[in-house]
Amino acid sequence: MSHAHGPDFSLELAADRAPVCGVDEAGRGPWAGPVVAAAVILDPDAIPEGINDSKKLTEARRDALACDIRASALVGVGAASADEIDQLNIRQATFLAMRRAVAALPQPPAHALVDGRDAPDIGCACEAVIKGDGRSLSIAAASIIAKTVRDRMMVELDTTLPGYGFARHKGYGTRAHREALAQLGVTPHHRRSYAPIRAILQDADSPS
Repeated sequence: MSHAHGPDFSLELAADRAPVCGVDEAGRGPWAGPVVAAAVILDPDAIPEGINDSKKLTEARRDALACDIRASALVGVGAASADEIDQLNIRQATFLAMRRAVAALPQPPAHALVDGRDAPDIGCACEAVIKGDGRSLSIAAASIIAKTVRDRMMVELDTTLPGYGFARHKGYGTRAHREALAQLGVTPHHRRSYAPIRAILQDADSPS
């Protein structure tokens, strides 16, 4: 079934329990910073206009929608640090962030729609929805919250650790980020289990 028109509320209505929360994450791929998850329970009578997959929205539109979602819906946010990602692996750290996001909701959900292939154990009935941020309004809302929170964290990290360009690339493996690492070295906010960071650390350790 194609959803060319964008996400809708049909998966939420089809769930046999309420309330239903959408869960999504931001930041699985970057070399630095936390992975951030959000859980959102939308009010079916007050869904903000224009909610879509966060990747399809401009930064300004995402920020405006994040305010609208927080004003009308129940929102929980959770994160797992670079350390936790290194200890657990990114998949398990993402599940941990999702559990924290669901636990942070003001009201416990009865059913969760989670973006992706996995239905993690997050404390309630859970349904995995592939490409969920393009199908479910609740997941799309969670994707917007997760992305805006994580971007803001990386902008703040840029002020405490200038020179890496975190405000620009948000920790992703860009050329500028690679060059900064070569000049400035690895920080405690870098994911040491990720191959590019591991390679830099091994080079630093090997006798020249």
